Amino acid sequence: MFTSERAAIPRVAAIHDMSGFGRCSLTVALPALSAMGVQCCPLPTAYLSAHTAFPGFTFLDMTGEMIKAAEHWKELNLRFDALYSGFLGGEEQIDVVADIFDSFREENTLVAVDPVMGDDGKPYKTYTPVMCRRMRELVEKADLILPNITEAAILLEKPYDSVPVKPEDFKPWLEELSGDGRRSVIITGVRPTHCRIGQVYYDRANGNFGFIERPFVNRMFHGTGDLYASVVVGALVHGKPLADSIDLAAEFVRECCELSFADGTSSSEGVRFETLLYRLKPIINGGD
Repeated sequence: MFTSERAAIPRVAAIHDMSGFGRCSLTVALPALSAMGVQCCPLPTAYLSAHTAFPGFTFLDMTGEMIKAAEHWKELNLRFDALYSGFLGGEEQIDVVADIFDSFREENTLVAVDPVMGDDGKPYKTYTPVMCRRMRELVEKADLILPNITEAAILLEKPYDSVPVKPEDFKPWLEELSGDGRRSVIITGVRPTHCRIGQVYYDRANGNFGFIERPFVNRMFHGTGDLYASVVVGALVHGKPLADSIDLAAEFVRECCELSFADGTSSSEGVRFETLLYRLKPIINGGD
């Protein structure tokens, strides 16, 4: 029987949906992680003809295949440096992902949850109140969570109009989301001014709080959260500290946004990252 050893390069199980059109989820996670010298093992949660911002999208629930694929991975005794989940297609999948975390987690395995639930103060069309509640249970298993400001409010059961503006005012939110320091937290989409955007974070490794920002590129692109989280995970499995990983991801997403804004790429298509993937390669050899 095949038995997996630790891979020669970092190996990440990416549990996300696959959208046929619109750069998001697996269509950004797989190439970004690959460019960073990481073996990305995709486990699709759903197949969509286009992501949910497009009207009339088709949606194929992949829960049954997820269960069968995870069972086969167990038979192969696969080992992962990180387990990384994003958009989930239904309530049952939360239990499936929780089981995957329990089955494949080892002492040094990073469990990262991007609790993809909503944006602009509202849950996505496919997310029910029960799913939002159950997501709070899933993040309890994580070493790192990466909510945007909408998702942070949902996880904390706070009204969206209570989201802080000043980075320093997020400290109580980060403390609560960290579970008394048990997990690292990155809250994305923080806008202290109209021309700046960034991320506040808590690092469980050293207890540090911080804020990393970049110029705002005057347009919100779909899928940037998925791209950002994937780069963070890729950097972490290469041994980068959390603050450095955040800075690398923020800069890469900024460059992609600037290029996409300059060439007129529509917000719904997501950022044009393909020609900039080479910018992620230095990390393979420990570069900045």
